[in-house]
Amino acid sequence: MAKNKFFVVWDGKEPGIYTSWEECKRQVSGYAGAKFKGFATEAEAREAMLSPCWDYIGKNAVAKRPDLHKLPADRRPVFPSIAVDAACSGNPGDMEYRGVNAQTGEEIFRRGPFPEGTNNIGEFLALVHGLALLKQQNSKLPIYSDSRTAQAWLRKKKAATKLQPTERNRILFDLVARAEKWLQENTYENPVLKWQTELWGEIPADFGRK
Repeated sequence: MAKNKFFVVWDGKEPGIYTSWEECKRQVSGYAGAKFKGFATEAEAREAMLSPCWDYIGKNAVAKRPDLHKLPADRRPVFPSIAVDAACSGNPGDMEYRGVNAQTGEEIFRRGPFPEGTNNIGEFLALVHGLALLKQQNSKLPIYSDSRTAQAWLRKKKAATKLQPTERNRILFDLVARAEKWLQENTYENPVLKWQTELWGEIPADFGRK
């Protein structure tokens, strides 16, 4: 087996490619949730650095996701970026949503569960939450969603849900109203992109409950 001479740090003190284990160790030692891997050649390391870490690490990476690093460069997801998704137990049901670093899978925010919600509402709220957070951070990173419905609502600045308000989901409808108000009063330059599930597997923010 070839000895690793190059080390990719996706998530560490200073992400990058390092040419010795000692240099790599300085970037990941004491860093919670560090993600790194060694490679035999510089070409492999450079390709890995441009790909999501879950293509290379994690016991379920191969089973869950295609080899994105083998796709042509123009057919891969854009990194760095964030990805958002929602999960709902029933329709309506308990709903929650979250946003993650699309390359590392590190969770950035999570809200819920909220009673008597829908997946579409969750996807919409996740998108607006992500955009508001990125604007607050002065970031123009792209944001990925796998929901065409949520993206359509975003363009219209209106959640066209058929869900009826009740006492149990009042907080959820308050959040929807706040999201719509934010869209009316703010602009953003972040590209809102469709996650290509058929090419790339489940979106990194997926809750894994399918």
